[in-house]
Amino acid sequence: MKPRPRARKPHHKTSPLQALLAATALTLALYLIPHAQLLAWPLILISTVVHELGHGLSALLLGGRFVALYVWPDASGRALYIADFGRIGHALVAAGGLLGPSLLASALFAAGRHPQSARRALGIAAVVLLAVELIWVRNVFGAIFIGLLIVMLGLLARRASPLAAQIGVVFLAVQLALSVFSRSDYLFMRSAVTAAGVGPSDTGQIAAALYLPYWFWGGLIAMASLMLLWHGLRTFAAALKR
Repeated sequence: MKPRPRARKPHHKTSPLQALLAATALTLALYLIPHAQLLAWPLILISTVVHELGHGLSALLLGGRFVALYVWPDASGRALYIADFGRIGHALVAAGGLLGPSLLASALFAAGRHPQSARRALGIAAVVLLAVELIWVRNVFGAIFIGLLIVMLGLLARRASPLAAQIGVVFLAVQLALSVFSRSDYLFMRSAVTAAGVGPSDTGQIAAALYLPYWFWGGLIAMASLMLLWHGLRTFAAALKR
């Protein structure tokens, strides 16, 4: 008597539309449900981490040395680097932080089209942040927050269902995209206040290096950010049509 073949578990196909709708619903809940805004604080901190990593990794790519990363509870941060490149190099490092959130949001939208690429993106993010934690993070709060973020991303990458992984990636992409707009006033400030004190803003540093007014560079960075987001959204929208 031949053994019966095992019944296969039903395969639930996921779609980018499901992920987008779920990510949008979660985002709306953060702003519409009373006291849910408290949950938005870690999301703001994530955009700070991405912003500061944009500075540090830009310096590293240009041949400098990324020395330290700080993230504070007021959602400010600082990336320290040592480099001997000229004015253009320092301006590019300043711009790297400003473009970091929109660049990563665009990449996450692209990854969020498929469950497999979404899971891979979560795993890569966890590994990169672990390296950041071990090499560059220098303050206790930053170490704790990034450590928790590593655990969350790692669990989503390893344990989450395909749809949950996809929702997680698209949700992060939406939050980073929103941070580009919610924190856009920083682009048009000459100076900035952080937990380390008052100093020139990123656009102020670009202006000091390249001479044109800080608001000119703020407008240019804003347009570049919008182009990056548009590219990511177009890539994601193409998957909705399939």
